[in-house]
Amino acid sequence: MNNNPIRKSYLVFGQPQIDDDCINEVTEVLKSNWIGTGPKVHAFELLFKDYKKRSYALALNSCTAGLHLALLGLGVKQGDEVLVPSMTFCATVNTVEHVGAKPVFLDCDLRTMNVTLEEIKKKITPKTKAIVIVHFAGRMVKETEAIAAFAKENDIYLIEDCAHAIETEINGKQAGCIGDIGLFSFYATKNITTAEGGMLITNHQSVAEKVKILALHGMSKDAWKRFSDEGYKHYEIEYPGFKYNMTDVAAAFGLAQFPKLDAYHQKRAVIWKKYQKELKNLPVVLPDEPDSNEIHAYHLFPLLLDTDKVNISRDQLLLALHQENIGTGVHYRAVHIQPFYVKKYNIAPSDCPNANYISDRTFSIPFSQYLTEQDADDVINALKKILL
Repeated sequence: MNNNPIRKSYLVFGQPQIDDDCINEVTEVLKSNWIGTGPKVHAFELLFKDYKKRSYALALNSCTAGLHLALLGLGVKQGDEVLVPSMTFCATVNTVEHVGAKPVFLDCDLRTMNVTLEEIKKKITPKTKAIVIVHFAGRMVKETEAIAAFAKENDIYLIEDCAHAIETEINGKQAGCIGDIGLFSFYATKNITTAEGGMLITNHQSVAEKVKILALHGMSKDAWKRFSDEGYKHYEIEYPGFKYNMTDVAAAFGLAQFPKLDAYHQKRAVIWKKYQKELKNLPVVLPDEPDSNEIHAYHLFPLLLDTDKVNISRDQLLLALHQENIGTGVHYRAVHIQPFYVKKYNIAPSDCPNANYISDRTFSIPFSQYLTEQDADDVINALKKILL
């Protein structure tokens, strides 16, 4: 094997696309001297609300904050159970702990890595107050509409974790618009970024009003305006809230990037096709292609290492790619096998066998609109060098 690395410079996994438009928008905010929550945040909320055709869109400092506030806004509390995927980022589950409820772990489909209605029906109990589904890697949960109908029939709330799924649709319906609440992430690695940030959307007025207050210390509505040029306004504490608001600096990123959402999506679609073509003969399982009734957000390109055909483990492969100057990610090590949850709930790996299987084999390769064709070629050649 050639010991010289494929690349001279390191290809960072999930590098964001920051262009002059973004820099100029942020600079405008800095020059305005209003850098906290203000008019840019409001404009970003309106833009997102119109895009998703929801009654309310609330900008936050993270999708995690949104998950926490969604549970509180729906009244989930101690003694309740919340069904959550095991194949997800830990924030999806941690926030259930934060409100004092019990997470009940759902296994996933082995190919889509998404939850199924069948699994939900197995795990539901009289204590189930809410179901959280994750549209994994940008692929819609195929049965979202059926899950929503089942939840409604059983008087259970449905929360859609759309951290990977801004552009995602199925049967013409957008991710985040089928359940009671949809949550989105604008973290640095996401399809559009605000460096850190999130958005909560809903059609429920009471939920939106409570979330807006909880997100800024529990202060009365529009408390952020108390230092504006309209003159000082007193606030009142209506709940013991949190510091979850988005800033105008962050919103400026979103305002600059949002108009390019479709162009970015098209760029990633090209890379997706290239990877599917060039990697098909390697000892890996490629992600399924989207069906004709789906729009895939193309957020991640997760593969499964076929450990029966190679003599290295997934972690050894990650190290080998690192030595070729290729950054990688793991999406994810299942939450139900994480030490805190194993100890607290006495969970066994076999409780979610598909998620456990994926945990040992999954790895994600660089995949974003930032990648050049040469970057993609380097990833492909590095994998061929290591696995063939």
